[in-house]
Amino acid sequence: MDDKTVLIVDDEQAIRQMIDYALKREGFVTREAANASEARIALAEAEPDVILLDWMLPETSGLDLARELRRSDTGAQIPIIMLTARSEEEDKVRGLEGGVDDYVTKPFAPRELVARIRAVLRRSGKGDDEILEAGDLRLDGGAYRVTAGEEPVNLGPTEFRMLRFFMSHPERVYTRGQLLDRVWGANVYVEERTVDVHIRRLRKALEASGTDGYVQTVRGAGYRFSTQV
Repeated sequence: MDDKTVLIVDDEQAIRQMIDYALKREGFVTREAANASEARIALAEAEPDVILLDWMLPETSGLDLARELRRSDTGAQIPIIMLTARSEEEDKVRGLEGGVDDYVTKPFAPRELVARIRAVLRRSGKGDDEILEAGDLRLDGGAYRVTAGEEPVNLGPTEFRMLRFFMSHPERVYTRGQLLDRVWGANVYVEERTVDVHIRRLRKALEASGTDGYVQTVRGAGYRFSTQV
């Protein structure tokens, strides 16, 4: 995977070792942290390509750490995969709303985890250098930056891809299924409700600039991006 670095944040050493072994076999570079404090130090030293984050960390939970990272300059654009024994739908939604990009339930097969990591890396690719403008929004694909007027808009990787797709295809209604295919990619298993979660996160990020109304719900059909609000 071209020496992509994965930060493994889990308080159980046996799980970290299992993941470390599986990822190194696939060509990844790994770093480890046993808690949120160690994760913060690791992030300050070098930015990984992906973070594997256990929900049930001591002191600061993985969910709280994910929210913290999404508010920071350092971690806002790093894909996060949550590792957890929680399998209820509401827990998954809480994780997604907290800023994670994918969700793997324990126990999991190492091959599944590797596939999920590769999927989020493909989806977070930054090779598109186009500049898109719509209303007060400007998206610079090469710099991976969004601004509203002169103010930066802080987006996670999934919301960035979603906004880029919307701005590239304005004034057209897309169903949840179509957005899954276009934003997440074909043959990636993600529940349709996930789209609604990321739409809410995108709107929340745009709210301060008054551009959240550009992302519009079309009842019974899906979502549309339009500057005609």
